[in-house]
Amino acid sequence: MATGLPKMMARVLTCLFTTDAGSLTAAQLAQRLQVSPASISKAIAYLESQSLVRRERDERRRDRYVVDNELFYQATIASARSNDQLVQTARQGVMVLGPQTPAATRLENIARFLDFISESITRAAEQAREVLHAQPGRTPDDTVTDSADRTDVERP
Repeated sequence: MATGLPKMMARVLTCLFTTDAGSLTAAQLAQRLQVSPASISKAIAYLESQSLVRRERDERRRDRYVVDNELFYQATIASARSNDQLVQTARQGVMVLGPQTPAATRLENIARFLDFISESITRAAEQAREVLHAQPGRTPDDTVTDSADRTDVERP
């Protein structure tokens, strides 16, 4: 909820994140959270629209809702693309208003800001993507990063 997700959506996402398999059916979610199937349906629809969960069919043809390492990357890239659409809209506004007007200047500054943010988010997501697949306490090249396991760390 601290990230802005509504309460039920946050509960569903947290429930999925804290399962070892990273996936549950709607019935399993409803049972674990002690809520109605309709609440789960609404939460899942919202989370799917934000690219935070994805739907898969299991061997019994039931929908399973999945969170995995790639979803945060995909959600981050989708956010950057959303910013790109705002950049285009703001720049269209500049042309409509005329580039010399104060409103157009404001829109161009917004477009430049969002363009910079979008590029930075995309670059950071690409650079950090491998972190999503690393084992805790280890870097992607499998070296120990936990200071408790390092002998060269000065202790107080």
